Amino acid sequence: MLEWVSAALDGDQAAFAELVYTYQDAVYNLCYRMLYDRGEAEDASQEAFLRAFLNLHRYDPSRSFKTWLLTIASNYCIDRIRRRRMQWLSLDDPLPNLTLREDEPEPEDVTILREQSEAIQKMLGQLPPDYRAAVVLRYWYDYSYVEIADILDTTESAIKSRLFRARQMLADHIDPKTVPGMHKLLLENA
Repeated sequence: MLEWVSAALDGDQAAFAELVYTYQDAVYNLCYRMLYDRGEAEDASQEAFLRAFLNLHRYDPSRSFKTWLLTIASNYCIDRIRRRRMQWLSLDDPLPNLTLREDEPEPEDVTILREQSEAIQKMLGQLPPDYRAAVVLRYWYDYSYVEIADILDTTESAIKSRLFRARQMLADHIDPKTVPGMHKLLLENA
């Protein structure tokens, strides 16, 4: 990895292309989980790689390149969420449809999963951006508190606090009928 970074610093575009190829899925997934829109996630991913390329000289080789890159992507997504909140939001716009896949689910099961997914996405969308980033990194990427703190440039205790508060906020707003068992799970982990 460091060889590619070093070569990219020397102007080798193929080396940077290897870095993009290696990390494009991780960056896109993070952006999508934070922004809930494929187009925005693609734009955010491209912007994250552009910013990484322009700031490659600031990369500290003692840190993980992936962590550094995800920090750039996460910060960009948080900024984008903040800007988005200042714009007019339509309540008529449909929420992204994220469903769990099974081999051949029954139509009723598909509807239930879609409703649950929409409810969870809606609740996550109401979290402050820094809480949402911590939740996504912890529960979608399974990063440790230390890794999340490194990515979000804060302390481990701040991450634990954000996750605790995020779980409480989610538990306060979840409808136990829509996502059975989730309310209890959130309170047990809070």
